[in-house]
Amino acid sequence: MQFPLVSRSGRIRKLVAEHRDSDISRVELLNLPGGAETFELAAKFCYGINFEITSSNVAQLCCVSDYLEMTEEFSKDNLGSRAEEYLESIVCKNLEMCVEVLQQCENLLPLADELKIVSRCIDAIASKACAEQIASSFSRLEYSSSGRLHMNRQAKCDGDWWIEDLSVIRIDLYQRVMTAMKCRGVRPESIGASLVNYAQKELTKKSSLWNPSGHTKIDLLSTDHERLVVETIVSLLPVEKLAVPITFLFGLLRSAVMLDCSIACRLDLERRIGSQLDIATLDDLLIPSFRHAGDTLFDVDTVQRILVNFSQQDDSEDDMDDASVFESDSPHSPSQGALFKVSKLVDNYLAEIAPDANLKLAKFMAIAETLPTHARTIHDGIYRAIDIYLKAHQGLPDADKKKLCKLIDFQKLSQEAGAHAAQNERLPLQSIVQVLYFEQLRLRNALCCSYADDDRKPVNHQSWRISSSALSAAMSPKDNYASLRRENRELKLELARMRMRLNDLEKEHVCMKRDMAKSSSRKFMSSFTKKIGGLSLFGHSSSRGSSSPSRQSYRTDSKVIERTCASTD
Repeated sequence: MQFPLVSRSGRIRKLVAEHRDSDISRVELLNLPGGAETFELAAKFCYGINFEITSSNVAQLCCVSDYLEMTEEFSKDNLGSRAEEYLESIVCKNLEMCVEVLQQCENLLPLADELKIVSRCIDAIASKACAEQIASSFSRLEYSSSGRLHMNRQAKCDGDWWIEDLSVIRIDLYQRVMTAMKCRGVRPESIGASLVNYAQKELTKKSSLWNPSGHTKIDLLSTDHERLVVETIVSLLPVEKLAVPITFLFGLLRSAVMLDCSIACRLDLERRIGSQLDIATLDDLLIPSFRHAGDTLFDVDTVQRILVNFSQQDDSEDDMDDASVFESDSPHSPSQGALFKVSKLVDNYLAEIAPDANLKLAKFMAIAETLPTHARTIHDGIYRAIDIYLKAHQGLPDADKKKLCKLIDFQKLSQEAGAHAAQNERLPLQSIVQVLYFEQLRLRNALCCSYADDDRKPVNHQSWRISSSALSAAMSPKDNYASLRRENRELKLELARMRMRLNDLEKEHVCMKRDMAKSSSRKFMSSFTKKIGGLSLFGHSSSRGSSSPSRQSYRTDSKVIERTCASTD
């Protein structure tokens, strides 16, 4: 009975030879790969009983044949060569079979790795996926009306059908497959889609990882597995932006916070989110806090780090060595649109977390001050958030209220927000005075503009400065610098014209003195009146003996313009 096994298995032959002197009836095989079922298949092969080699048993047969030493050295066409031939000629040519073999290898490690079964299947999967993607790309090529060949991006891409198949592999093998695909050049979008699909299937138990009533973690084995899944997926994320949806990144970040993943994992997610924060929504930013009961409802610290990443990324993009960029007359810098969107997002986020009684003033202000000053063109959003915070924290000292209201530029409030702030009893008195002052300037500006076409009154210089400063504050530092240079040039021209007029007045004054010395008759008075009328500074005859407010305003504005020119020079 032992003869067929002894003739084909080198291991069994050695065991029998060691006990040749004794009559043995039992041989013990420790740590047999695949267990009793796989040994039964090996025994059938030795006794000539036919059975089928399939993708579901080829990995076990390769491993058991290596364990039992069923090689060509002991018998021709032995089990090892048969299994290897099936693996190479059949399995490695089919992606679905390779995935199934990888599943079978999960319980055969590390022997399956030593026999290179895993690596061969992974290489085959990566090559097949890459080939399918190339074929799909060729199928989407078409000729345009002008006869040029281009890619039809609206056509459905059928080269990613393998995504669903890979979701059944264990996380360590899945990581190796994704790494091989990246090396083969599979598109980042396809890698991202596979990661999203895998995460959705593996992290289905995340809602049970936290017990809100008792604040104690449950199902520790599941927690450890899902922590490993999150950290692995984060390490596999493509470096390209938009390869995965930002909502998915926020979902991973929530899971990472909940599962207490490594700091490197969370920081990587925060950096990726910060680089594309302008496409995020308010719901994305509302990350629940999973700490002790006395903490805030939402994870404010994580959001603050994301904003810091966004600001640093924005600064690095704007940091250019060429000084000529400041001469650009473009209305916006490249990241200005993103800044506007993020500023609105942050203001809405502040308004959402402001009612939290546990939210400290320092954290609220830290988030509000993260963005640069030119990010907000209108301060209605930050005013609304601060008003909600003051309403929820009525015991705030006056000093803290003043500190908080310094975040608001009352000159950038809309007419509706300004009217509300002027009657807001929660604001400090100093802030209300500022609101009333700017509202008065706005009203004065509107009145002056209504007469601008008929009469260029000197008040327009002041109103022009107000609107110009508001526009400059809405620009980035580069464009703000260019705008200030243009304003400086215009002020210099205006100053030059005023100096020329002053020289003409001085000359006429000398002539008048000379005439007064020569004549004291009524004829001199008539000549004096005519000359004064012809030298009016505004080009209109003024009423005798009148000192109008417009003259006083003009003299004041002239001094301001001279000081402005001196400072800008």
